[in-house]
Amino acid sequence: MSTAFSSTVDTPAGPFSTVVDADEVVLASGWTADVGQLVPLISAKLRPAQLTERAELGRVTKAVLAYHEGQLDVVDEIEVTQRSGEFREHAWQVLRTVRAGHPVSYAVYAELTGRPAAVRAAASACARNAAALFVPCHRVLRTDGSLGGFRWGLEVKRWLLDHENAA
Repeated sequence: MSTAFSSTVDTPAGPFSTVVDADEVVLASGWTADVGQLVPLISAKLRPAQLTERAELGRVTKAVLAYHEGQLDVVDEIEVTQRSGEFREHAWQVLRTVRAGHPVSYAVYAELTGRPAAVRAAASACARNAAALFVPCHRVLRTDGSLGGFRWGLEVKRWLLDHENAA
């Protein structure tokens, strides 16, 4: 891949940056103003040689803002590309089926992937997810209901879960 594009917008949960390819497919995203934090998360096979900053990214930026305004399912329509091993790629696809307002435990998430014994692998898929929000790893909790981890901070994860429960 040669060139990708990035944009950062302000949200109630903090600055949110997105990196997309030329077709507006999300490669990486998260609650940071530093796009440099996102680029290393992109698979080497997809990592752009050049990154150009834009004020906005069309329908992707519109979806991010709409989500934060309460239209929770609008991010489901945005295409995402991530590369890894077969299980992890499948796990990311499965994660996109976890609905807003209905978080699951890591154990249930592993069951949803078809590998109930693969709880650690499911947790690893969450930890290595480059496309936060679009691949909603924030919707996976510990078995006891506690938040667990989140690359972008537990305050952001709590905000997202509360936002989804209120909508």
